[in-house]
Amino acid sequence: DPMRRTTSLLLLIVGIVSWTPVFARAENWPGWRGPRGDGTSLEEDIPTAWDGKTMENIAWRAPVPGRSHSSPIVWEDKVLLSTCLEEQGQRVLVCFDRRTGRLLWQQTVLEAPLEKLHRLNSYASGTPATDGQQVYVAYLEADFASKKEVTPGNIVVAAYSLDGRQRWLVRPGRFSSVHGFCTSPVLFDNLVIINGDHDGDSFIFGLDRETGRTVWKRPRRHKTRSYCTPVIRQIAGRTQMVFSGSKCVVSLDPRDGSEHWYLDGPTEQFVASLVYNGRMFFLTAGFPEYHILAIRPDGTGDITETHIAWRTTRGCAYVPSPIVEGDFFLVTSDNGIVSCFDADTGHRHWMERMAPHYSASPVSAEGRIYLTDDTGKTCIVRPAVEHDVIADN
Repeated sequence: DPMRRTTSLLLLIVGIVSWTPVFARAENWPGWRGPRGDGTSLEEDIPTAWDGKTMENIAWRAPVPGRSHSSPIVWEDKVLLSTCLEEQGQRVLVCFDRRTGRLLWQQTVLEAPLEKLHRLNSYASGTPATDGQQVYVAYLEADFASKKEVTPGNIVVAAYSLDGRQRWLVRPGRFSSVHGFCTSPVLFDNLVIINGDHDGDSFIFGLDRETGRTVWKRPRRHKTRSYCTPVIRQIAGRTQMVFSGSKCVVSLDPRDGSEHWYLDGPTEQFVASLVYNGRMFFLTAGFPEYHILAIRPDGTGDITETHIAWRTTRGCAYVPSPIVEGDFFLVTSDNGIVSCFDADTGHRHWMERMAPHYSASPVSAEGRIYLTDDTGKTCIVRPAVEHDVIADN
């Protein structure tokens, strides 16, 4: 999405408490919001204290060429990131050594004019994805440069080996940019799945990982822009790819794009990904209306009137994706308000102002939730009935 990515514009910072044990049992972080697409990590011995000024608990710090709102991904000893060298118009994929921060390689995926952007977007906001064999990236190849006009262009998807060699590059569809581009590839079976929601003939499609060939392509219902990355879950015998956008929420089969169910609305504009707790999907969305929904995923066809378990319009987030941890569901709203709900009932345990503004989506590890605000401060909370702040960094 155009506004929620967690990477700083100039620096990539990694905090590690101890070297050998962490790397020996590290969980890969292969795409947007990690291995499950929901911000959760199975890592242990995660730092709760660090300081960017004194370098306390900072293992290394490295400059990132260009400017980027992409999230870094990690596969074994490599950290990969999309960025844009704006003066040259180059959309670039970079790779760092996970242990030292040394820049291993840098490849220009495409060179194109700079499209019109929302003020909180960048020209490299989509997070890459990797399967350990290749890394996949998506950008907009604009037809012309513009700061004012809606900018049309081609969606470009490319695959690189982990040592930086291009395997394929395709242009599977058109895209018209009003706020800029952001698509994070999602991997499933032999497919790379790309959300092409925009104000026009929008679509979602699956590409063959080995060749980039389009395997399936499904038009979107209302042809309206969104910036949502799907999540995929196996539920009651069905593989469900669930995401919001185009004035609805849908569950599709990621193998061919066929539809399981849809829910109309509840608003027009969507940015945040949904999360799932094993029983329900949770959505936070907002423009022009703000909503949080809990959705039961066992329906078929139109579930608008039948499968919303609970709803609220207070404390909703537009840009940051939410997170589920145990029995708790947490939302960081753009205006700095954090709400903690009982996931099953929607009862709000607490609601506190914790930052001036949030764009980044929270992550969790070892029962703690890490909330990074737009100033770079990370507040660590323990999800509970009472508001429990562990640390501020």
